[in-house]
Amino acid sequence: MRVRALVVAIAVLGAQALLAAPALAGGDGEGLVGETNDKVVTLFSLGLVVFFILAVTVGTLLQGVFERRKAARKAARLRGRTGW
Repeated sequence: MRVRALVVAIAVLGAQALLAAPALAGGDGEGLVGETNDKVVTLFSLGLVVFFILAVTVGTLLQGVFERRKAARKAARLRGRTGW
């Protein structure tokens, strides 16, 4: 039963790969946005750079917040242990 399911899955994936290539190649290479020119490529690349800069910045800020919360929890636990 498992072997048959594996063979069917491989056959379906192979058929999809063979049939998808001509469908994606249609339309003279135009994508969803239209014709690709230098301006489109440049703006997309700049957007990608800005996205990663923002992702790293936000991640760093979040990590700092979490570290401060962890340190405050740790200090409160130590203060609670040193009582009478």
